[in-house]
Amino acid sequence: MLFLLGETLQQVYGPFRLLSSHFVVASVALVLSSLATWLLLPRIIDILPRDRGREYAVEKEAALGKPTGAGLAFGIVFAVVGLLTAPLELPYLGVVSCVTLAMVAGFLDDRSAGGWHEYRKGLVDLGISLAAALLVCNTEPAQLWLPFTTAVVSVPPVICIAGGTVLIWGAINATNCTDGVDGLSGMLAIQALLSLGGLLYFVLGHDQISAYLRLPHYVDGAKWAMLSFAMVGCLTGYLWYNAHPSQLLMGDAGSRAVGLLLGVLVINSGNPFLIFIVSGVLLVNGGTGLIKVALLRFLRIAIFAKLRFPLHDHMRTNLGWSSSQVVVRFALVQIMFTLISLVILIKVR
Repeated sequence: MLFLLGETLQQVYGPFRLLSSHFVVASVALVLSSLATWLLLPRIIDILPRDRGREYAVEKEAALGKPTGAGLAFGIVFAVVGLLTAPLELPYLGVVSCVTLAMVAGFLDDRSAGGWHEYRKGLVDLGISLAAALLVCNTEPAQLWLPFTTAVVSVPPVICIAGGTVLIWGAINATNCTDGVDGLSGMLAIQALLSLGGLLYFVLGHDQISAYLRLPHYVDGAKWAMLSFAMVGCLTGYLWYNAHPSQLLMGDAGSRAVGLLLGVLVINSGNPFLIFIVSGVLLVNGGTGLIKVALLRFLRIAIFAKLRFPLHDHMRTNLGWSSSQVVVRFALVQIMFTLISLVILIKVR
């Protein structure tokens, strides 16, 4: 496959591997997935289910009846491009399969008449998250690097799998809850995936740079970056049609697939705290709402009583922000937070 081309370039242009080798394949993956998604979406728009509108959501009338489940298109594109660019080994094939499975489950939810019950969706997400965590954690102790120290911590497989499952499940649901404003979920996901892909390829996946920064070197970092860039391309093609005012929505088919891949890449970065750095706004926007509901429903503890969640609804209702302002301002906050936090995380150690 195309990954073998990268291996050949790696051998031929070894001294220049930072700008050649797998970088060529990663670039091909990004461009190919972007064009394929851009071309495919208009051709399947007529077969997509229609949005039912979220109860209590702001401006739900604007989304009501709009084509949703567009994640079906870029989920398929991601699977094909992923198989072409990533190595044909179990962890990568398994993760591509899990992303596809999350997409299929989300699409079935999108097209069901009344939508799946939240507990059913939660259990399905949990099962897929567990499968993905088993694939990336394996049976060997995980070597984690943490903030403010150069020490590498060895974590037993059981703890890695359990923690990885929770992390992936949280990423899936936070991404899903953020998908309520045109362009917001896709834009924040692209920023997170680009940050993770760049870190995995240029830093953790490069022996000299990782050694200079006193970070662990992951020989498979560039391989995982391939999947990251492939999904960035898919989301880029999708955002062409989802920019405000949108022509279609990614639905659960897209948000669940993207969230799963995001969680998997954070685990493979070796630092679980990166989930807060690369997607902090996404987590605050969608994840805190999950915490608020869970505490109120199961423990009868009321918090954030004056805040409306997802947070983007609070901004539009209480502060009068437009949808475009929400997207631009949330994206700007995430960019600045990621840049500053990454510098602190890598250098203050």
